[in-house]
Amino acid sequence: MLRSLDFTDANGSYRFRLPRGQFDVDAALDVVRPIVADVAHRGEVAIKEYSERFDGVIPEAVRVPATELKKAADELAPELAEAFAESIRRRREVATELEVDTNPAPALLADGARVGLRNVPVARVGLYVPGGLAPLASSVIMNVVPAQVAGVPSIAIASPPQREFGGLPHPSILALCHLLGVDEVYAVGGAQAIAMFAYGVEGLCETVSLITGPGNIYVVAAKRLVRGVVGIDSEAGPTEIAIVADDTANPAFVAADLISQAEHDPMAASVLITASSALADAVRAELERQVADAPHAERIRTALGGEQSAVVLVRDLDQAIDVADAYAAEHLEIQTADAEQVAARIRNAGAIFVGAYSPVSLGDYSAGSTHVLPTAGAGAHSSGLTVRSFVRTVHVINYDEAALMQIADGVERFALAEDLPGHAAAVTVRRRS
Repeated sequence: MLRSLDFTDANGSYRFRLPRGQFDVDAALDVVRPIVADVAHRGEVAIKEYSERFDGVIPEAVRVPATELKKAADELAPELAEAFAESIRRRREVATELEVDTNPAPALLADGARVGLRNVPVARVGLYVPGGLAPLASSVIMNVVPAQVAGVPSIAIASPPQREFGGLPHPSILALCHLLGVDEVYAVGGAQAIAMFAYGVEGLCETVSLITGPGNIYVVAAKRLVRGVVGIDSEAGPTEIAIVADDTANPAFVAADLISQAEHDPMAASVLITASSALADAVRAELERQVADAPHAERIRTALGGEQSAVVLVRDLDQAIDVADAYAAEHLEIQTADAEQVAARIRNAGAIFVGAYSPVSLGDYSAGSTHVLPTAGAGAHSSGLTVRSFVRTVHVINYDEAALMQIADGVERFALAEDLPGHAAAVTVRRRS
């Protein structure tokens, strides 16, 4: 089911030899460009037309009434309501304890020369929650909680309307919005939702400053198209997992975790990196056994058999770490002896799951960490969605006259060296006659 890539004789240059799915955002731009332009021009009328075309339903109200949010929350099964509440609690605690940017005291560079730093939350965010193959209600928590902890005063959510729920988003999504105190919810999906947030729709939805949240290739293309009009969190591609494992790993655990990501999407990537051919064989046997009974077996087999998934055979643990860093997985599991020490050597990943009892599924829901993570190797340079994603950093410069005069000569010389005499003059005019 999983193809093999033999890296045992390779040295470096792993990045472009590792399995990757094809995710052509540029091609999708041609599809979403007219949608985004149409929503920007015709607003709610266009949104409803695209809802009928792509979602097969026209919502009675594009903005979901607060009564529907409360109804969805009231109708939750008690056990599910408890799971939602615990996931919210853990995500909020991690966000509050580990992710909040404080406002440090200003740096005193000389007498009367201070530079401070203020962290200011964005004024308004639009959060997108997918509703395709899997309605990701958990993404409500992962987007809303850090935005709230950051102090964002205005939060709006969009999720596709569902025919089976009368044109409303999935009830779990609505219930979580109510539990989190978000009452601005729109039954809008795809590129039209991104356009609505970016350009606003008169009488319906105000424009936002930042759009966050995962989505399919058309959502990603729309985010690329409106980037610059508004901020975006990232251009996330299909989900992916890499597992660094040795012969101490439990093959059933490894197989189950590879399947858990393959279940998301036929384009999802599942990669096992190991120096143990015996483990690789045992994992393949477990995959066959477990996939046979899986409800989404066809989707899983497509993902595991795709070019984006593989067993990567390496010489030893040192090479496994190098390969994992080159891959920079969205989710990286370490299932080895001394897993904590191995994890400490990893530089590139969206999130690292340490040991046999820290599966990615835990992070998807209730670990307290974020599950909105960089994909397609972006873990080498980008971070997941946290409180910091919703905060802007503003320097505050406060020099008195004496402090400016102390450095005035240097500023004037620097400005003249760049042939910007007006810059120099702005200092010179402040010199006492």
